[in-house]
Amino acid sequence: TPRYHAIPVGNAGNITAYWKGYKEYKANGKIDSLPQMLGFQAAGAAPIVLDRIVEQPDTVATAIRIGNPASWQYAKEAISQSGGLIEAVTDEQILEAYQLLARHEGIFVEPASAASVAGILQLAKRGFFKPGDDVVCILTGHGLKDPDNALKLGNQPVSIPADIAAVEK
Repeated sequence: TPRYHAIPVGNAGNITAYWKGYKEYKANGKIDSLPQMLGFQAAGAAPIVLDRIVEQPDTVATAIRIGNPASWQYAKEAISQSGGLIEAVTDEQILEAYQLLARHEGIFVEPASAASVAGILQLAKRGFFKPGDDVVCILTGHGLKDPDNALKLGNQPVSIPADIAAVEK
């Protein structure tokens, strides 16, 4: 079992379901300990962080652009029971994590997925983690769910003449 389990939070169903599963595994003797659940919402759509409905959520992370999550109370219970936390990350942080995953790991995710990585990086900068801590970071969606950002952020293709010399150059 990891010490920390990080996940993007929109409608809050995933953090709730993972926590339920961990508790069931522990109750049935399949694991010995429970992780601390770390949830991350986009700053422009962070009703759980703000503890109020966000009437007009606004974020580049469309899959978590939710102002009134269906599983709000269950997510708060998961965070509280696990000793975890929920924080907001900015669109800039999300897009930095999005590009980091593509460049360094070769993983193409939708921006909402990158919220968990952005949150882990935010906590790491504050010294939240100790050396040796196990952290599981969930990436919830493939980049093809939201390809517009990849097209905006990626380099434009380079056109070259159709001959060997141009390709070798």
